[in-house]
Amino acid sequence: MSVTLLLLLVLGFGLAGWLAARARAWSFQRREGVRAMKALPTYHAWYVALWIVIPAIVFVVAWSTIAPQLVVQHVLASPAAASLPESGFLRDSMLAEARAVATGAASAVHNQDAADLVEPFREAIRRYALIGIALTMLIGFIGGAWSFLRLRPDFTARTRVERTVMTLLLLASLVAILTTFGIVVSLVFETIRFFGMVSPIDFLFGTHWGPNPMSGADNPDPTRYGAIPLFWGTIFIGAIIAMIVAIPLGLMSAIYLTQYARPAVRSWIKPALEILAGVPTVVYGYFAALTIAPAIRDIAISLGASNPSSESALAAGLVMGVMIIPFVSSMADDSIAAVPQAMRDGSLAMGATTSETIRRVLVPAALPGIVAGIMLAISRAIGETMIVVMAASTAANLSANPLESMTTVTVQIVAMLTGEASTEHHTTLSAFALGFVLFMVTLALNFIALRVVKRFREAYE
Repeated sequence: MSVTLLLLLVLGFGLAGWLAARARAWSFQRREGVRAMKALPTYHAWYVALWIVIPAIVFVVAWSTIAPQLVVQHVLASPAAASLPESGFLRDSMLAEARAVATGAASAVHNQDAADLVEPFREAIRRYALIGIALTMLIGFIGGAWSFLRLRPDFTARTRVERTVMTLLLLASLVAILTTFGIVVSLVFETIRFFGMVSPIDFLFGTHWGPNPMSGADNPDPTRYGAIPLFWGTIFIGAIIAMIVAIPLGLMSAIYLTQYARPAVRSWIKPALEILAGVPTVVYGYFAALTIAPAIRDIAISLGASNPSSESALAAGLVMGVMIIPFVSSMADDSIAAVPQAMRDGSLAMGATTSETIRRVLVPAALPGIVAGIMLAISRAIGETMIVVMAASTAANLSANPLESMTTVTVQIVAMLTGEASTEHHTTLSAFALGFVLFMVTLALNFIALRVVKRFREAYE
């Protein structure tokens, strides 16, 4: 039985408990009176339903992880598995083929030696499916019976239900924190392993990037792991060229939409502008590679530039800047619109023009939101991969010429993790070191944004 059917069974069981508890609470209310009840019948019903559903769902999630392993162990213990290889890719392939046929995902096995394992798989799947159903119903019944017997007219069901819901909300809020913590731990662990092979000084201050996945795993060449060209490419494309495009256009569009545009015009332009945020990055990459990059090369040739590249940092940065305009524009729009009308009216009443009011009153007052939007846009830009791959290539060049090809940290992370080297190889581990540095840079940008926002918010509150 699939996890979905088990969850539906749990929900059905919970609904039955909800109805039974509600009926029991109503009987208390009719017999004892409304004043004797410490909670409404609905809270009694939810109390029983939560005690049925939550433990059962926790078990279903755990069982969905454990059951496949139990099925494999059952099959391996059967006589049909005696002829299997002890370990290796062939054994796993035969087990996967037999499981696919047993579950109906495939019609036949390619390796005939795996045909004898199909029936043991079916038997094991049926057995553990029945065990899962039985244990799920048992856990739900125990939770429901225990909670149902606790119902009394003076039972504080509302308090119990609200505490349970608050606990669930707290656990939901901790998911993001725990996920971030897990990411940091994994990055730190793998980065320490990499720095045990390559010196952090060579990595952070070296000027040549050329990892060799075919070299010995225990003898890396530290001169090949200088990440300065990657850091420069990330900053040059994502934080300089893209921001030169995104900040003026995004801020000016927000000013126009909030201060000058008529409501009818705003209702059309703002949604059209925000559509840019929903366009897949691969589409931007194709546009940059097939349209913008050749156009920039032709213009550079016509202006007398020598050997301009058809894959340039300028092409990737321009398209990336267009992509993140909505991030700047939307945040600036909301911040400017949130400035109190009294500040606008007071400035105009003092004789200031509309442009002076915007420059001297609205923009400074909305600066925290504008800075937050810019920092969000920078974080989005330095994390972009597809546009750089398609428009700026994967060459790690340390140059200030925007017409040359460059690469970024994220592109190299993808290249290192999808290469042929093993997970223990220093080439693969270098991706985690790059990710850790990128994480620290993004964290620093967020801290800077918070400081700027706090300073100007205190000035205008």
